[in-house]
Amino acid sequence: MFDPYRRRLLQAALVAAVLRPGSGRAGGTDAAGAWMGADDLSLHYRVPARQWEDALPLGNGRLGAMAWGGTTRERLQLNDDTLFAGGPYEAINPDARDALPKVRALVFEGRYAEAERLANETMMSRPLRMMPYQSPGEAWIDFDGMGGIHGYERRLDLDTAIASCRFNAGDARHERESFVSPVDDCLVVRHLCDAAQGLSGFVSLAADLGHETTASGAELLLVGHNDGRHGIDGALRYAIRLRLEASGGTLRAADGRLRFEGASGLLLRVAVATSFRGPRDVGGDPVAITRDTLDASQRRGFDAMREAHLDAHRALFRRVSLDLGRTAAAERSTDQRITRFATEDDPALAALYYQYGRYLLISSSRPGTQPANLQGIWNDLQDPPWGSKWTLNINAEMNYWPAEAGALPECVEPLERMIAELARSGARTAREMYGAPGWVVHHNTDLWRQTGPIDGARFGLWPMGGAWLLRHLWDRWDYSRDPEVLRRIYPLFKGAIDFYRAFLVEDPATGELVTSPSLSPENAHPHGSSICAGPAMDAQLLRDLFGQCARASRLLDVDPGLAGELEALAARLPRDRIGAAGQLQEWREDWDLQAPEPHHRHVSHLYAVYPGDAINRRDTPRLAAAARRSLELRGDDATGWGVGWRINLWARLGDGERAHRVLAMLLSHARSYPNLFDAHPPFQIDGNFGGAAGILEMIVQDWGGTVFLLPALPSQWTRGRLRGMRLRGAAGLDIEWADGRLAWVELGSERGGEWRLDHRGRTRRVVLPAGGRIRLRPAGDGALVEA
Repeated sequence: MFDPYRRRLLQAALVAAVLRPGSGRAGGTDAAGAWMGADDLSLHYRVPARQWEDALPLGNGRLGAMAWGGTTRERLQLNDDTLFAGGPYEAINPDARDALPKVRALVFEGRYAEAERLANETMMSRPLRMMPYQSPGEAWIDFDGMGGIHGYERRLDLDTAIASCRFNAGDARHERESFVSPVDDCLVVRHLCDAAQGLSGFVSLAADLGHETTASGAELLLVGHNDGRHGIDGALRYAIRLRLEASGGTLRAADGRLRFEGASGLLLRVAVATSFRGPRDVGGDPVAITRDTLDASQRRGFDAMREAHLDAHRALFRRVSLDLGRTAAAERSTDQRITRFATEDDPALAALYYQYGRYLLISSSRPGTQPANLQGIWNDLQDPPWGSKWTLNINAEMNYWPAEAGALPECVEPLERMIAELARSGARTAREMYGAPGWVVHHNTDLWRQTGPIDGARFGLWPMGGAWLLRHLWDRWDYSRDPEVLRRIYPLFKGAIDFYRAFLVEDPATGELVTSPSLSPENAHPHGSSICAGPAMDAQLLRDLFGQCARASRLLDVDPGLAGELEALAARLPRDRIGAAGQLQEWREDWDLQAPEPHHRHVSHLYAVYPGDAINRRDTPRLAAAARRSLELRGDDATGWGVGWRINLWARLGDGERAHRVLAMLLSHARSYPNLFDAHPPFQIDGNFGGAAGILEMIVQDWGGTVFLLPALPSQWTRGRLRGMRLRGAAGLDIEWADGRLAWVELGSERGGEWRLDHRGRTRRVVLPAGGRIRLRPAGDGALVEA
């Protein structure tokens, strides 16, 4: 039963303890403004949300909510990560296999526009579009007589994953906190008022999709169904179940809503579920699931639910801490800090942005859920931009750039599971479209795990999505060095290899093995098309994939001879080329400066700089210089995620000042909404994750068998401390610097091994046993010595 929350307990809570017990950090006082600026792990505001991009995101990987922090009306927009339009479907085009050699012939003849027209007629998926992510609905709390509002404050605490607001309505003090529990799998909202019988109003549910709502006792139940799209009927059912408890007042059902009167506190629990069980199974019972979820949560009191939520969230979030220093700018509201970041010294906002990226990943991608999609899990539309699905030519991959180094390997589990599902559906696409073994996926997928080319040949005829996705599974092994991980993922690598060995074709003019037809993602070349053979990114991806699979086969002692075969194939792939302007070429031909969009948002040909590492300043300085020239020609201004990618690229090229300048572009009101969501525009979450990864790259880089310390530190971050970063080889790293110079670094090994640490060009070899640690400091000449 709901705790009555007597007045004296609430008064004690208002001192600040109720919102942040046991946080382990300095809390605020009740003085004006102290709650707002109490720490550097909170987003805070002086007004409620006015639009969706002002609201604060909550999530447990599966269930998402956007909390508006309203006064007379609170709005809680909901998401379930499995609510997509349509149902299980097939999209294979039966004409594709016969058309493939004809399209290839046109490409090799240089008749690119004709090749694109033929591909559009014969090789694209049917339907040509995939299914969009949808929103099940919203919960509303409408309060009677809430006037005379003053003293308003709102915040999202990243350390607790709790959104809170507090304000005065006349003489009454109100506090509300909301969280989505990863333990109890529901949204929890508590609203307290220190005026006896001070709360009256209604609680209701609403939805844009077809639905019916019933109210009974203290419960609302909305049962709905998804939409059909592109000729595919909707096949999912879903349910939203809300239970309300009111302390010190009355509660009844009225006109499809719940009416509360004369209460001093409210407690809402909201569960959401769909009938989705898998890409081919929609037989679940969301009504029963939501009932069982709330029955289980109701057996636990609010305090127990809150503590379990805190423990589960902090077990992930508190693994990494980052301090970049603090100035008076941190006392301002978050929206004001965004507006001023480019012209004001506010290093704490960069640190907050990094931790916000980790928070968003924890909240949108947990074991057992769907991977973070184009908007994580937060979407209020039934036809969101680009379907808010998974775009595999950069965006879905960028979502996971901060995961491994940011000590969140568990958050990659949904991506691994999706790749395994794509391998199954992609085997049919490979067989029927290309006449090839193995599996393939193009530039998009949806909940139903479609793998064919969509959106037209100019965008979709790119068969490299699987090669890029597999890099993240390689990182899963490389950071953990767990043999079981390598054994589990190896068949996925082998299946992709089987496809590419069959798909690669010899260019009759050069003898190179090329992908054809393909394209450099979303960018057109100067011959009226994007279709081409062997663009730079494809060869870079395949060199990585072949090398990873060769190493895995040797480590596992399987498939004798495969490693040598892959190394021979890699040697025949097109080499990276430098054009007449000194740039790294995007295509085999020197087309870059004649392309219709010279400042295109994608920089696909720089994959080998980041997230790859085959092109770097140490081993390939000439190619690295050409990559820099490409970045200069392409320009820094791009969409939100494009800016995020550029931060990482400038950091890899060792230019911390340029990287920070681009970060300032990302952390501006043009590229970040008031709630720090990335503004593509519109909202896409990949920019948040790309920006978070780039901030870390400026401090520590781990590639090519070496850990580089402060390789691109900007002058704005004169002092700082990073703790808990993960390294390749199953290790962890802490680092501190002052006056722009390294103070000390500490390395800890999980499994034992050898690492090379680079500081200002001086390398220190470190060998540690399992569980071993070592602390090093720089000597006068920059060499690392034991501290």
